[in-house]
Amino acid sequence: MLKRFLMAFAVVSLMAGCSSGVKLNKAPVENQNAGSMSTQGAQSAVAPVAVNESTIEGKGPAGSHSVYFDFDKYVVKPEYQNVIETNANYIKMDARRHAVVEGNTDDRGSAEYNLALGQRRAEAVVRALELLGVKDSQLEAISYGKEKPKAPGTDEASRAENRRADIAYR
Repeated sequence: MLKRFLMAFAVVSLMAGCSSGVKLNKAPVENQNAGSMSTQGAQSAVAPVAVNESTIEGKGPAGSHSVYFDFDKYVVKPEYQNVIETNANYIKMDARRHAVVEGNTDDRGSAEYNLALGQRRAEAVVRALELLGVKDSQLEAISYGKEKPKAPGTDEASRAENRRADIAYR
């Protein structure tokens, strides 16, 4: 009887420890207007960005395709709203376009933890794109965790460069 109780307790504890409590399809996106977390239709205070087809080189719109995150966080910060809007406008221009948001982390933490954090970062960017009208069918979120660093090294500048989600076009 005691063995069963201890086994059940261990299973419940393990499940609780592995659960983040955050549903990946409801990743939070910071609402600039309210200054709070929201997963509902946020309106941007930034003017829409026009994407000129002549600036497109087959790899998406000109400009940045990366959104950077603070350590151990997956909230899209307001300073990346322009990146999100530019890419959202580009994707919406053609229903055949498909973007893959690739979540990445720095080298700290276990491989499993970093894969989960990278996925949450990718899902947060996908949610931000969806809030701007991009169809779910045009987006995919994947995680590379710490496996594809952008910057080598273990200094803080390198780690900050690796905490990102990249928007790639396929």
